[in-house]
Amino acid sequence: MNSEPTTLLPGTLDLLILKSLATGELHGLGISRRIQQITGGTFVVKPGSLFPALHRMEEEGWTSSFWGDSENNRRAKYYRLTKAGRKQLEVESRRWGRISWAITQALQAS
Repeated sequence: MNSEPTTLLPGTLDLLILKSLATGELHGLGISRRIQQITGGTFVVKPGSLFPALHRMEEEGWTSSFWGDSENNRRAKYYRLTKAGRKQLEVESRRWGRISWAITQALQAS
């Protein structure tokens, strides 16, 4: 596997953020770390991409947020999935499943 981070494809950031929050609330840096962890380091999400997406997702009603203290006692904004966010995770997962299946089929075509 390539050890260099890969650029996210359009539409995948929402899916990865939603998936990272599926197990519980996290602050921004925690979300970024979780995405890097669950993708085996393939995707590294920078703050310039992450925070606008989180803001948009909160406006969509997929996440909610609150202020709390991080592990190093700094004030941090924590995010959690809403019921609508859990439903959107299912929608995005099915959509990505169809896309990845189609790409696999295309690559295997002779």
